[in-house]
Amino acid sequence: MTLEDLRKEIDQLDNQLLEILNQRMEVVRRVGKLKRSNNSVIYRPEREKSIIERLDKRNKGLLNKAAIEAIFLEIFAISRNLELPELVAYLGPEGSFTHQAAESRFGAMSEYMALDSINAVFRALETKRTRYGVVPLENNQEGIVGETIDQLGKTGLKIIAEICLPIHFGFGTKAEKLSEVTKIYSKDIAFRQCRKFMNESFNPKEVEMIPVNSTSKAVRIAMEDPNSGAICSHIAAKLYNLPILFDNIEDSEDNFTRFLILSHDVKNQKSANDKTTFLAKSSDKPGSLAHLLQDFYEAGINLTKIESRPAKKGKNFKYYFYIDIDGHIDDENVNDVVSRHKKDLLWLGSYAKMC
Repeated sequence: MTLEDLRKEIDQLDNQLLEILNQRMEVVRRVGKLKRSNNSVIYRPEREKSIIERLDKRNKGLLNKAAIEAIFLEIFAISRNLELPELVAYLGPEGSFTHQAAESRFGAMSEYMALDSINAVFRALETKRTRYGVVPLENNQEGIVGETIDQLGKTGLKIIAEICLPIHFGFGTKAEKLSEVTKIYSKDIAFRQCRKFMNESFNPKEVEMIPVNSTSKAVRIAMEDPNSGAICSHIAAKLYNLPILFDNIEDSEDNFTRFLILSHDVKNQKSANDKTTFLAKSSDKPGSLAHLLQDFYEAGINLTKIESRPAKKGKNFKYYFYIDIDGHIDDENVNDVVSRHKKDLLWLGSYAKMC
């Protein structure tokens, strides 16, 4: 069989794919019409997760789960835009890791709104300028994002999904040789997480490391100055067409950031593996937090995260607690504990576990 024969076979398969995708989109259009007539929620992350898991179990070919997920998340995003066009707010600027996280879930066809602060993303959702918002919650190298937790306690918004994004940095420059680079721009956090590459590749006496407020800004500067470079995200380099000389230059291969997808008062259906998030108020009653944790333990509920935050009210040093557990709010054991502590617990959402 010749190369030309193989290409013809691929063309025939592509034609079949196109026909099947159009058939799928026609069904999606009818689903969207039915959902609008019933005022139903368009975005169902737990349904999307179950589809990917079903396809992965069915798969007997060369595609791995990551490939299946990448293909079908884009199909899901296109499908949702047929049902109802989406506007997604995220912590900017354009080309940030939050932008990359949002696009990984909502796809290239969605409309995006880059905002300059986490607070601004929450305000855009509260005022219904947008239906969905994406914000960072924590990085496993740098810790929690306090502003996100603080804003969750002030609004009625719900967590409807989470995204666990591997954080990879590249080194981009228009210079043809590293020896031509005299200035490197990036965020402080990027410099910290790429120390090994920097130490091995550059002499600090000859190259100036200049912090800026985003990797996107670093890329824009590097595009204008051929003797400069940028430590940046892949999406920022692609956005501004900056050549990448070195990829995956971060010190740790296990560098992940957890992002939250927020929306208005939405309650996800149960999936096979859920996570539920609460804020627990500190009570004047002695041992209130200990009693809550003990009740979770006795109910067989796995506590996966607890993080304290200052309440920032009054003169006293009071705290509240961000809590993640395994399970769904509609699980009998979870609901039983919540009903006993409802005065001190704020439910923030139950959603398919992805991290």
